[in-house]
Amino acid sequence: MDSEIKEEIPVHEEFILCCGVETQVLKCGPWTDLINNQSGTRPKLLIFIIPGNPGFSPLYVPFAKALYSTTKRRFPVWIISHAGHALAPRGKKVLKSSEDPNAEEIKDIYGLHGQVEHKLAFLRTQVPKEMKLVVIGHSIGSYFSLEILKHAPELPVIHAILLFPTIERISESPKGKFATPLLCWLRYALYVPCYLLLKPWPEKIKSLMTRMVLQMMDIPREFLCLNMLEPFCLVNAAYLGSQEMREVVKRDNETIKEHLPKLIFYYGTTDNWCPKEYYDDMKKDFPEGDIRLCEKKIPHAFIFDFFQEMADMVADWLKDDLSKM
Repeated sequence: MDSEIKEEIPVHEEFILCCGVETQVLKCGPWTDLINNQSGTRPKLLIFIIPGNPGFSPLYVPFAKALYSTTKRRFPVWIISHAGHALAPRGKKVLKSSEDPNAEEIKDIYGLHGQVEHKLAFLRTQVPKEMKLVVIGHSIGSYFSLEILKHAPELPVIHAILLFPTIERISESPKGKFATPLLCWLRYALYVPCYLLLKPWPEKIKSLMTRMVLQMMDIPREFLCLNMLEPFCLVNAAYLGSQEMREVVKRDNETIKEHLPKLIFYYGTTDNWCPKEYYDDMKKDFPEGDIRLCEKKIPHAFIFDFFQEMADMVADWLKDDLSKM
């Protein structure tokens, strides 16, 4: 994709108070308020991206832009942050979300199950009920996508695309074996130095450090990830990670079987969070499912380096359904 075209694509940043928690939403395309937009130009479908952990939404902007462009700019592409993984900058207006009348108070909202309820509350209050949904989950976002299908069958999800899906046996994976003791047992020891070292830094210093990190990783800097250096967000990311290691163990075969026609799984040959043997097991258990394997050596955080290639692939998977919209 031509870089000038990518720059022309509008991306709107909002902070919404969802379930009492500041939530960053990056909206690709001209549509911002879908609920109150009753015009005939309102799109019929929303592409909804759920990040991995840590859920720093700005890192997914290049992928969202590429996907929006590849689908001919017909459908908005939104990226949501996880609860507690984003804080609004000083002076930034935080919008209040309408309450879901059927919602109950979310306990442990920064934990695994609380994050699922957080996404459900957002979809129920911010997206028109009749609007079709394509949910794209990356890493643990794939687990959340399955949970959305399980707990909210009334949502009009036509497809759920699970990219590098960490939906089972995370702690047994090569990366999980290393991360489990760090996140489950040693994370408390990291909290104090994290706060002592990062909390006193002025925002200008955090901004400079973030720019340097993103530049080294060759990641576009349209929206700064200041939350990468915010202790509150890092602690919540570690807490969520600890629950992932403990609770994402057994694959939810019942939900997969029930929604299999809607699901597309995409595994990597060199992914140390969900290794190829997990792909082999999925193919064996669901031979009729749309379960794919990337033969290239794409890292688990593929979104940073292969966003255009992935956007083209996802658009191709969806082309038949999108052509009917």
